[in-house]
Amino acid sequence: MSPMFPMLTVLSMFYYICLRRRARTATRGEMLNSRRAIETNNRTLSMPSEAVQYAKEVLDFSSHYGSENSMSYTMWNLAGTPNVYPSSGDFTQTAVFRTYGSWWERSPSAPLPFNRTPSDFYSQEYVELAFEEPVYPTAIHILETYHPGAIVKILACSANPYCHNIHAEVRWETMWSGQPTKMSSPQARQFTPCIKEISFPTNLIRLEINSSLLEYYTELDAVELHGVKERPMLSYKTTVIDMNDLDEDDFDENDGIGVDSLSRRFGNASLKEWPNNGYFDKLPYELIQLILSHLTLPDLCRLAQTCKLFNQHCCDPLQYIHLSLQPYWAKLNDNSLEYLQSRCTLVQWLNLSWTGNRGFISVSGFSRFLKLCGSELVRLDLACGHFLNESCLEIIAGTCPHLQELNLASCDKLPPQAFNHISKVCSLRRLVLYRTKVEQTALLSILNFCAELQHLNLGSCVMIEDYDLIASMMGAKCKKLRSLDLWRCKNITENGVAELASGCQLLEELDFGWCPTLQSSTGCFANLARKLPNLRKLFLTANRSICDTDIEELAANCAHLQHLDILGTRMVSPAALRKLMQSCKELALLDVSFCSQIDNRIVQELNSSFPNVFIKKSFTQ
Repeated sequence: MSPMFPMLTVLSMFYYICLRRRARTATRGEMLNSRRAIETNNRTLSMPSEAVQYAKEVLDFSSHYGSENSMSYTMWNLAGTPNVYPSSGDFTQTAVFRTYGSWWERSPSAPLPFNRTPSDFYSQEYVELAFEEPVYPTAIHILETYHPGAIVKILACSANPYCHNIHAEVRWETMWSGQPTKMSSPQARQFTPCIKEISFPTNLIRLEINSSLLEYYTELDAVELHGVKERPMLSYKTTVIDMNDLDEDDFDENDGIGVDSLSRRFGNASLKEWPNNGYFDKLPYELIQLILSHLTLPDLCRLAQTCKLFNQHCCDPLQYIHLSLQPYWAKLNDNSLEYLQSRCTLVQWLNLSWTGNRGFISVSGFSRFLKLCGSELVRLDLACGHFLNESCLEIIAGTCPHLQELNLASCDKLPPQAFNHISKVCSLRRLVLYRTKVEQTALLSILNFCAELQHLNLGSCVMIEDYDLIASMMGAKCKKLRSLDLWRCKNITENGVAELASGCQLLEELDFGWCPTLQSSTGCFANLARKLPNLRKLFLTANRSICDTDIEELAANCAHLQHLDILGTRMVSPAALRKLMQSCKELALLDVSFCSQIDNRIVQELNSSFPNVFIKKSFTQ
């Protein structure tokens, strides 16, 4: 018998268990929904009266298309009764996330994905909604008014956002989950998934979104929560038991995968016949490490409980070089970080986005972890980390000397003075400050000392007073800058654009969307096209002054242009667009929504002539 047989046996057993567990999880989710329907039909006692509520308040979200100082296209539109439904189309009164499709992942600014992400984790964005009264949910209606199909998870929280009890247990429970969907029509719909019953009343609901399959922005109008104040009482009528649910391989998740459970599943002979790991420990150490590198983090932790050999490999810090904890945000806490500390001493990429909120992670817990595990960090993602304070950024600056990428997107609770510490991280290549309260003084210091910056996101940073001064500093200090996001910056002028174009000639991506102070008549866009021949992405969204001259300059100078957004201009003709598409052979995305000279007939003609270009034109009806 081959010595490799024991290795294959052990691996087969482990993968079999993992697959069975995942299959059972999916199957039981369906069973829960079907049983709920059966039990609903079997109710004989009178049901409590059902309350219907719309969201009272939007508590938190990962991004939105709108401005921080208005209501158009913001997540705050999800509070209250419907504004648009049952109408379909692009309406400013709806809630819209910042991105859609896969276009942003194809941009120069896109970071590389983390490996080991669970195959059933689809979420890219989220929004949390508070309702007036805690109820046991019986139904949830989500009113999607444009490009539906992005909702992938609905969760309920046991915490009452209007009752601040610091001793109350906070836990999240998934009521429904599914894969992202590409709908055949962008028309409005009421999405009412079959939700799972939960054991606690809730008035805090979270929606998680994945819009990667959508043709354009998804728009949400309102969320309607149905529920009862008392937990529903089911009759004692006997329900049908599905024999398939009596799985002999079942075991408690907290028990792990011990030797005893393996023995019960596969027979004692298979374990006793080959002592001392059945020659498995004779394999090269690196080969075992490579095999285990394909496991998700929970599976790695479970496998560590099977034997000393696997424990050694599963606890090896080399297995945790790249670690994303974002998929486990709902349960990750200080104890989790402490448990992982000894394994993460060599971690280089760490994703803690969405984690730690509502007291799950403390400042002291985060600081302890980073002091022990931050010395080798190259990339740190902390998007929507509302537990962060100034001391956290001070710890990052002091303990992560090799840090090259820092993501603080939507960390809007961080005080302005906290950002001064970032200037000490001189090796930064990528910095995301989207929707933060960074102020001008701190940003100037960062630009002065972080000369290696290649990707900078300052979208919706409303505390900056003079973007021309910021642009001038970038032009003088950040010569390696490749992408710059100034989405909704409120005061940059042609002078700032000129400084950027002269000093940052490696720029490939620029987002000037919704920048009201830029005017084509100053020649700023034509100058941009002439100075930056490497441009691949240019967003000039909602700039009404873009004209044929600007488009012709792009056609003449930016042959590698791939993404262009000129939504809202009235001054671009079909002839100029045709010239652009003939010259820019790599063009893949063109947004001409609300461009008055470009009607649907023109779009159809251009689509016919240039089938490789996705032309976007939204509508209202």
